[in-house]
Amino acid sequence: MAFKRLSGFFSERPWLISLFLLILLSLWLGLGVLQAEENGRSSSSSENSSNKQTDIPLAKVVYQSFIAEPTIRNIELYGRTAPDRKARLGAEVGGRIAALQIKKGQMVKRGQPLVKIDEGDLNMQLERFQAQYRVKQKEFKAAQSLKSRGLQGEVAYATAQAALTEAKAMVENAQLALKNTVVRAPFDGVIEHLHIELGDYAAVGDPIADLIDLSLLVIEADVSERHIQQLQLNQSASVRFINGQVEQGKVRFISRMSSVATNTFPIEILLPNKDLSIPAGISAEVELALEETQAVKVTPAMLALDERGNLGVKVLENKQSIKFVPIQLVKAQQDGVWLSGLGDSVDIVTIGQGFVRDGDSVEAISQLDIDAQREKKLAAQSSEQNQ
Repeated sequence: MAFKRLSGFFSERPWLISLFLLILLSLWLGLGVLQAEENGRSSSSSENSSNKQTDIPLAKVVYQSFIAEPTIRNIELYGRTAPDRKARLGAEVGGRIAALQIKKGQMVKRGQPLVKIDEGDLNMQLERFQAQYRVKQKEFKAAQSLKSRGLQGEVAYATAQAALTEAKAMVENAQLALKNTVVRAPFDGVIEHLHIELGDYAAVGDPIADLIDLSLLVIEADVSERHIQQLQLNQSASVRFINGQVEQGKVRFISRMSSVATNTFPIEILLPNKDLSIPAGISAEVELALEETQAVKVTPAMLALDERGNLGVKVLENKQSIKFVPIQLVKAQQDGVWLSGLGDSVDIVTIGQGFVRDGDSVEAISQLDIDAQREKKLAAQSSEQNQ
């Protein structure tokens, strides 16, 4: 009876059954979520504990030890060769070119006749001036004799003396004009250019030829204000030409005033050129030594970049951590570069530097140990083959 009444009660109110089922479903879902959260907490705590217990493997790198050596810091300059001496020869007397005894590009010696200018009436003028000079000599002797006997005054004697001096000067001028009709080389050199041809008329001062001396070359270059005070006169300089030829010269001139346009100081390098094989006007690279500093030599493969793009090397600190050191370049060669600022000795990472950063802990292996193991292995293999 009670069951029938209860069933009747629920049949009249079916929504109660639905409500009851809904409550049961909500409780079941809630219990599932709580259990999942508890399982997640327990799994994460177990993972953290396992991570703490498991050590992260360190990156392996290979390093090589370097000892700093005394190295000369050099600077490289660019310049052009120029003749040590050059002269433009001109006509000292006017006249027609009577003889041309040289050709363009010809080697000449000091005092060698180059050009003969027509003498014209210079010989006749010389004879006339010589005759006048002889007359003035006689007049002066007569005036001197009369003055010594007191028969002639001081003014007449001085006039005769002046006339004699003038006549002598006219003779010497005529002789000099005759001498200057032959244009001679003032020094050994090469005829670079001829300005006249046979039969041309040359007035006084007209150019005759350009003569250059190539036995010594001058290389003109510019030095920045940072390095000018470290240079000295007669300092050795290495000069490399475009064909690879290398010669040794010396600094002969250092300017004490900079160029306003470039703020650099002109210098000159004197270079012997005895066989005249080096022409003037070609490009040249000049290498000058500045100072001695302690530096290590590394290959370009050992250089690396930091996060900011600075070029440097990665070194080991205490054999276990990485430190990035920006480079201070001393000089560059074909087989490597010299770097300063790394101390008397340094351990540089040679393999694996691209996979580590500044401050990372690493497992470092010496290149010497690797080489020793390789040699040991090769020796063992060789002994096995011999057996």
